[in-house]
Parts: sequence; C-alpha cells; structure tokens
Amino acid sequence: MAIPDWQLPPGVDRGLWDYFHAADMVANYDDQMRTSPLASADVAFCEQSFPAPGKLVDLGCGTGRLCVHFAAKGYDCVGVDLSDEMLAKARENLPPHPPSLERKGEQKLGSEAPLPLGEGLGRGSASFVNANLVDLSALPEGSFDFAACLFSTLGMVRGQENRAKVLANVFRLLKPGGRFVLHVHNRFFRGLGLSRVGGQFFRTLFERPSAGDITMSQAYGGAPLTLHHFMKREAVMMLWEAGFRTLDGLPLAAEGTRAGWPRALRAYGWLLLSERPE
Repeated sequence: MAIPDWQLPPGVDRGLWDYFHAADMVANYDDQMRTSPLASADVAFCEQSFPAPGKLVDLGCGTGRLCVHFAAKGYDCVGVDLSDEMLAKARENLPPHPPSLERKGEQKLGSEAPLPLGEGLGRGSASFVNANLVDLSALPEGSFDFAACLFSTLGMVRGQENRAKVLANVFRLLKPGGRFVLHVHNRFFRGLGLSRVGGQFFRTLFERPSAGDITMSQAYGGAPLTLHHFMKREAVMMLWEAGFRTLDGLPLAAEGTRAGWPRALRAYGWLLLSERPE
C-alpha cells in the first residue's frame, strides 16, 4: 500500500513502511522465524517471565507467533501490529478448531472508545489489532498482566521521543505488578563489522543524534531500513524513565545462547525483563 511521505504514521519512515508492506517478506516471515535461534530464545525467556496464564499483549506481533503459542497455554492474547499483511497472516496461523483456543477477529484502533479485551474468558484466546505502537490510546489502561516487544521492534521505531512514547504506552497498559519483556539489538556487536562498530563508538562518544541508528539495504526492495541499536544501559535507562523496574536481563549471542564476555562486543542483543511496580 503506497502512501506519500507526509501521511506516514509517527515513528515510521519510508524504509519501515516499505518493509511492513513487502509481500515477499510477509510470505517468508514464518519460515525465517522457524529457523531463527532468537525466535526460540525469546519464547523461552517469556515462558520463564510470564509464569501463570493471564492477559498478554504482544507489541509488534508480526504473524502472531507469540500469541498463538501463549493462547494455546491458556493466556488471553492481543497482538498489535501496523501491517495489515502481517495481521492477515496471523489470523491464518490460528489453529482452526482447537479445544483450548478461542479465535477472535482483527480490530482497528480508533480514538473514540476503549476496546473490550475478552474479560471473563476461561480459556486461551487470540485477537489482533491494527495500530501504531506510538499511539495506543484506544486500549484501556491497566488491561494486561504481561507485555512483550520482541525481535527489535522498539528499534524499528524512528526517533528517540517516539521510542519513549512506546514504552510509556506499555507502562500504561500493564496492571501494577505487570511484567514486560523487551528485546533490543546491541550497538557494538562485533558481528556488525569493524567499520560500523567503530563509527557507532565515535557517534556515541560525541553524543551524535544518529548514534545507534544503523541503515541497511532491504532484502525485499524498497527504501533502506534504519534500525536503532541500543547500549544495554540506554535500554535500562529508558525503561526506568518510563516507570519500570528492571528485574533480569539475558545477553544473547547470535546463536540464541547466553553471550560470553566481553558482552559489550559479543552480545547480539539483550532480552530484558521489567515490571510496573505495585
């Protein structure tokens, strides 16, 4: 779906919009997830972090892998994504008639009223919402026990202020005591190459606005895609500024295992567990 630049949603640039709407990317996405060590590592980390069934929101849900997984375990799940194509695939991925999983449709967010989120369900469910993570005002405050923002979704959001708004939205959506799992990529991961890591070091040292932003060509065509890469302390500070308390963190190697030392160079990224204080 082509739109002019002036109509792009907050936090979305041309490269990200083209990525969201690339038909080949959506068609191949599930195969990529099945072979990605990170995809199995983040699900395992979420299982440890979300110990009992409750209401779960997956922010940047893609084709619904986390919602399908946890709904089958009795959680009531809501997946949020800006890509209609991804959400259509997510609905296809719901099992047709499982006894323990209630299928629910797709909703589009407006600004007029909060959406009901399946209160009173006695079994797992999954529904999908088309929305921009920068503006989730139509979802009611304190609706969820758990939240996840995985696969560097936060890094896809353009602009520091917009990324801060996403975390503020997550905080608002969680109940007191609610838990949040966030994944971010590492700015200084040695696998990025010496020139990129060196460039990021100096941009960070001199506090350049572009520090952490790494632009790459897209495998599926369209404008180049820029992804923000974090320092761990940057991500933890942003969580703290949003009101969260960080409980745990897992430095991930590219193979999906715990990264060795020095983690500032060997960690591909981090999975961070935080909570909204009681």
